[in-house]
Amino acid sequence: MTKLKLNCHEANHICDKNQYKEATLKEKIILTIHLMYCRACRKYTARNTKLTKLIKNPKVEALDNSAKSKLQQAFDAELSKQK
Repeated sequence: MTKLKLNCHEANHICDKNQYKEATLKEKIILTIHLMYCRACRKYTARNTKLTKLIKNPKVEALDNSAKSKLQQAFDAELSKQK
């Protein structure tokens, strides 16, 4: 007999697998059914999807090496003043 009802822990696990394209078609269908009636898991799925998108497309600019060096020197100078 096929299990069509999930608890939230199982649904969250399938949601995580789905984010990495590891969920089977059966798991996706069962998750979709669960999400129809479970508000908490819908929120979890939405947050998980948003986090995945942010990680895949970060809009972060890093300091170049000279700027990092200047920042480190300023930090070291302030730290030595505190001692």
